[in-house]
Amino acid sequence: MNSSPLPELPAIGFLADMDVSHRAFLASFGSFVRPRAGDVLIDEGDSQKNLYLVLSGLLHVVAGAGGRNLLIAALGSGDSLGEINIFDPDKASASVIARSECLIWKISAEELEGLFDGDPVAGVSLMKGLLRSTGHRIRAMNAKLAESEEKSALHSFWKPRA
Repeated sequence: MNSSPLPELPAIGFLADMDVSHRAFLASFGSFVRPRAGDVLIDEGDSQKNLYLVLSGLLHVVAGAGGRNLLIAALGSGDSLGEINIFDPDKASASVIARSECLIWKISAEELEGLFDGDPVAGVSLMKGLLRSTGHRIRAMNAKLAESEEKSALHSFWKPRA
């Protein structure tokens, strides 16, 4: 366990509904990273086994597409990343680059197991928050995809026929 620069993790993101005592316990797990503008937190294609919670700052999620980087998302305070790979380890599907100075809490899969063993109730609370957060993200992506398909269909309708 590492010493925390915070007495407890803030009630943001997937920790929003977690009890203060559980957030204080959680702060003793994982570690805090402080990337600066331009630092790469995650490289696309690299092995990725950490869950991250952005406490402050701005990050961009970018993925290589057709020889260029495509901006997937901008992340700020309360946003998380790495949720999928923490439970289904694989290569990172995108890069994450700091666009400002950031404070980020990260926990590895092994440390998360320690949390579950040390306080199962806190572990369940964390899991509920992660599932809720992931559900919101999936709904937002579905809405974005539907909007994109709608625009594409409209564009195709008005496209001159040859």
